[in-house]
Amino acid sequence: SPEYMRDLARHHVGGHLKVAPEHTDPDVLMKMRKPSNDDFEKFAEVFDRESKKAGKKQYIVPYYIASHPASGLDAMINLAVFLKQSGYRPDQVQDFIPAPFDVATAMYYTGIDPFTKKPVYIARQLRDRKLQRALLQFFKPENYFEVREALQQAKRTDLIGDGCDSLIPSRPPKEALLRRRQDAKDRFPGNYVHTIPGTGAGAKPNIDRKKANQKESRRQPGKGYRPGR
Repeated sequence: SPEYMRDLARHHVGGHLKVAPEHTDPDVLMKMRKPSNDDFEKFAEVFDRESKKAGKKQYIVPYYIASHPASGLDAMINLAVFLKQSGYRPDQVQDFIPAPFDVATAMYYTGIDPFTKKPVYIARQLRDRKLQRALLQFFKPENYFEVREALQQAKRTDLIGDGCDSLIPSRPPKEALLRRRQDAKDRFPGNYVHTIPGTGAGAKPNIDRKKANQKESRRQPGKGYRPGR
């Protein structure tokens, strides 16, 4: 109600109001038993208006979740586009974790909506879950390659480029390259397979003295050598 929003903005918020819309996809929100994203947008608009009337700079901090039952790449990409258009940059995001006595947990383990008896998409593979999580924070340079892989996999390369509507640039930023290099070092610690011992910086050449002496002895005259013969 208007009275509630007015009282909330004036007396019960200390700068940031944490709200949990959790998703934007209608099918996912229905599985969550959550109101539509239009309701959240209307709530955010009224809160912003009442905060300005109260003379306060107050902001909404939305909370979102990745890999929830029924949430696929297309749904997460649409969520990422909404975040970009709305100017939201969630700092804390969460992967869906099955919890006891939760309807979503039953969906996760059975792959079926218990209310409709229809199949539900479940992101079970670790790679799929990483891609969904990266899409929630597409603006972070270290997530560049995961976001690009997700967009390519979903055939949404129109969101890759230098335009204002793009989620990520066409070229990877420096931080993304450093992150990939560090991940490679973590996966393959120590010397690489193609590394030859003793060829690193500052290493002294390993010379077989015995073979070197044999090669030199061939060039020197032996005991039976006679000049001019």
